[in-house]
Amino acid sequence: MVQAREDSGRLGTGAPTIYDVARVAGVSIASVSRVLNEARNTRPDTRDKVLQAVAELGFAPDGAARALSARLKEVVGVIERRPSPPLTGLEDDDVFADEAESLQFHDMINRGIEMSAQMRGFDLLIRSVDIADHQADYRTLALARKSDGLILHDRLLDDDPLVRLAGQIPIVTLAGVATPATVNVRSDNASGMGELARHLLRDHGYRSIGYVSGYADSPDSRARHDTLAAEAAATGASFASGPDWQGNYYAAGGAQVIDRLLAAGTALPRAIVCANDQTALGVMGALRRHGIDVPTRVAVTGFDDIAMARHLRCQLTTVRQQIRELGATAFEVVYSMISHVVPPERDIVLPTRLVIRESCGCGTEV
Repeated sequence: MVQAREDSGRLGTGAPTIYDVARVAGVSIASVSRVLNEARNTRPDTRDKVLQAVAELGFAPDGAARALSARLKEVVGVIERRPSPPLTGLEDDDVFADEAESLQFHDMINRGIEMSAQMRGFDLLIRSVDIADHQADYRTLALARKSDGLILHDRLLDDDPLVRLAGQIPIVTLAGVATPATVNVRSDNASGMGELARHLLRDHGYRSIGYVSGYADSPDSRARHDTLAAEAAATGASFASGPDWQGNYYAAGGAQVIDRLLAAGTALPRAIVCANDQTALGVMGALRRHGIDVPTRVAVTGFDDIAMARHLRCQLTTVRQQIRELGATAFEVVYSMISHVVPPERDIVLPTRLVIRESCGCGTEV
């Protein structure tokens, strides 16, 4: 398997690539793609930077890249996973009873993938896999046979089957772990969670904090947990996590964590940090149902900044990810791999930003 290299040209040549244009212009490869394909939603300053970089490098977009193989299908497979329905412990009239059908974060990522695919003339095959599905390897392989490349949400496959499959087809993971055979696209979890944790622990001075996690094997969730735990230890604050705090990235899972803790008589910490915004929505709903006010008794925060976070009665403090850009970047990387371009790096990290609203205890958005 060919390793990433610094000059990152087309295999066997030193010709400039879309990666080089992005590096010189100081923008993402998805932004370069939008400019080169004359997308209407491109900012004028971004367009100018890209075109200047194109001229400087002498970059010539390779319109024949997709013709390198007569067997090219012009299809990319996308696989996401969801929790096992029905979620236990939910009544038919529960506000979150049908929430497992909501894939807000996945939908936003997939929209970014779709927009880039359309500009390249590719179609998408999207499949969801149950988190408890023990045939995920088989289902992934079946989709791979119909595709030129794969984009896998979260940690869908273990390392060994992932590397074996990547020997047959280009693979990009989202919120996974980079390997010598695959490319991973993720947000800067450590930076975003670190900024949020310092705001809660240092600016507000909270002395106890808990973490409602996502899937137990999710690299994103674990990275956010580890950063939060380290920041809590640095300030001497107590930190609660573990099996009793296990969520599943959905509002229903977050609500169940709160219900379980309160049923067991567990004292809640002063602040609850959630693995994502949908979990935070469930936590806030459960606290309200139990008569616990947010944020005066318990502060709650999320991660993602989905649209709903901005329109709650108590607006959600969160960390903003470039969600659509994650999807667009993932597609541009897998497209370049299909076209036999060596990725300049195996772990692509997009920036995050703390968004302060009311749910942490602040009075106004800044």
